[in-house]
Amino acid sequence: MSEHYYSSKPLVESEEQRIEVELRKLNMKFDTDRGVFSKSQIDFGSQLLIETVDLVGKQKLIDVGCGYGPIGITLARAEPGLQCTLLDVNQRALALAERNAALNGVQNIRIIESDLLGAINEVDYDVIVSNPPIRAGKKVVHELFEQSHRHLQKSGELWIVIQKKQGLDSAVKKLETLFDTVEEVAKKKGYRIIRAIKGS
Repeated sequence: MSEHYYSSKPLVESEEQRIEVELRKLNMKFDTDRGVFSKSQIDFGSQLLIETVDLVGKQKLIDVGCGYGPIGITLARAEPGLQCTLLDVNQRALALAERNAALNGVQNIRIIESDLLGAINEVDYDVIVSNPPIRAGKKVVHELFEQSHRHLQKSGELWIVIQKKQGLDSAVKKLETLFDTVEEVAKKKGYRIIRAIKGS
């Protein structure tokens, strides 16, 4: 059976490395490893999402499928008053995210093992961000959208990045069945940033 970055316990041999990158005008460092998503560099879609998401007035954020933490940790450091929850099913990625939060001096964060949002009970989040696990299949991605809608408060926002060739149209159609407003906020190199806003 082939192994994926959304496996709970990657079996591939460890081979750690460190990435240093500027995100939201911050110098960030991340330890990565084999068996996690985009181990050699922070993928362009995640970078575009980090730079685009609007956090003005936001208080509680979830990063779904956080991997080793580039999106959630950067946003938490950029907005120290933001309560950030990072979720992933991959235990190796979660261990790296814990280390990377400390490496970047981020404390307004909690990191939880969770299949999508399954481990979360609160329904008062005002922003959810995700570079969704497209390779896990449409069913999983659409379930992520449904769970996100349930855990957002009124007027809460889901921000995702997706490539046009990886199911953008069907993703937008699904989002439009759940959210009052679905809009394309940015596009670059084939990637799209979509914001879906829950009704008030």
